[in-house]
Amino acid sequence: MRLEPGRQGTSAQRWLARLSFVLAGLAVVIVVVFAGLKSLAMLAVGVAAAVVSLAAAYVFLSRRGVLRWLALAVFVLAPVAVIVVYAFRDLLWVAIVAAAAWLLAGGTARLALAGDLPDWRMPEHPATPPARHPYLIMNPRSGGGKVEKFDLKRKAEALGAEVFLFGGPEPVDVIEVARQAVASGADLLGVAGGDGTQALVAGIAAEHGLPFVVISAGTRNHFALDLGLDREDPSACLAALSDGVELRVDLGVINGQTFVNNASFGAYAEIVQSPAYRDDKRNTTLDLLPDMLGGHRGARLSAQADGTQIDRPQALLVANNPYGTGDIAGLGRRARLDRGILGVVGVTVSSAGQAVGLLRGRHAAGLKVLTTKQIKITADTAQIPVGVDGESIVMSTPVICTISPGALRVWVPRDRPGVPAPRPPVNWARLRHLAGTRRERPEGRHESHQ
Repeated sequence: MRLEPGRQGTSAQRWLARLSFVLAGLAVVIVVVFAGLKSLAMLAVGVAAAVVSLAAAYVFLSRRGVLRWLALAVFVLAPVAVIVVYAFRDLLWVAIVAAAAWLLAGGTARLALAGDLPDWRMPEHPATPPARHPYLIMNPRSGGGKVEKFDLKRKAEALGAEVFLFGGPEPVDVIEVARQAVASGADLLGVAGGDGTQALVAGIAAEHGLPFVVISAGTRNHFALDLGLDREDPSACLAALSDGVELRVDLGVINGQTFVNNASFGAYAEIVQSPAYRDDKRNTTLDLLPDMLGGHRGARLSAQADGTQIDRPQALLVANNPYGTGDIAGLGRRARLDRGILGVVGVTVSSAGQAVGLLRGRHAAGLKVLTTKQIKITADTAQIPVGVDGESIVMSTPVICTISPGALRVWVPRDRPGVPAPRPPVNWARLRHLAGTRRERPEGRHESHQ
């Protein structure tokens, strides 16, 4: 059976695939030739250390007192012991060179498969008509004072924008501020602040069909990161007002409230809800985690999406479009925000054995990774804490998360850092096909035989 020409890959893909197999084979040959029968012992020691380290990490997080600190010592000493054993047997250099060859094999494999990725860039549309009355909301306290540091208010007003600046210690109802701006004739809304504030105002912009501008003046600015904006210089985002393009992105909706990044349930949300968390994040987390992991604190959650049931997850992440391959914590990137789906990750780890099982990645019994358009989260309590775009709030159960496809018109600068290509998963079957594929001659051309 002949494959489509596009599936045969380019010449560069074919040679990169072949190189990945050469490097993987080299890693194996190095171990076998220079370690001999010791290679089996090397593998056993390495795997054992990984298992012990992961089990020790779970015990450290789930226990208190002397046992916790013993587990920390084991976690630190396990890899050190591997290095000592390898060095004592004169195998350390073999392990290092073989590991380097294997890492290079993985890198070349991903480069070879990168050509198979579907179009990962979001389509750009003209940012028209020009905004006549742009209205920007700025939080001078966000991101350690980036609004003042980068002179954002003055620069925005020079571009014709009206600026509302947070002032005083009282909380500001940004939704009401945005609604009043729209009632007064604003034809574009924007926010210089954190992701949580961005999401609230974005919901108003989407409701009225207005364009929205993201100014990366927050601490994390994950939404700005995934839009390909400049997070180092927030003032560069203002170029969207004068020379911008439009991206039509999805919005997550949780019990009627919009979110741009993710909503987290379980351990993280419970810990952030603690009054002591703001003053002492590390010690508060270590103090509360044992009760969370042991099921003695927090609500017992259950989630259902498209017929899949997730029972009693200790952590549940619902993202506005899924994060990159292998990212189960929502710390990575989303190449596209317009796929019209929620990314869901549920983690259930109640023993050291289940923690070790996480080494299997997405195939682990305690890990559920899926995509859906709607997920329903229930609990054994009437209300639960939820982390929505980094802000801790309390919501009534059941909590329903949905996706609103293409709801938000985001204007971004035409000239911006952009989003790097996502890392493709390593598919060895596809690599084998690429490595064995020969370039076809154009029809009608035949080799001549002298």
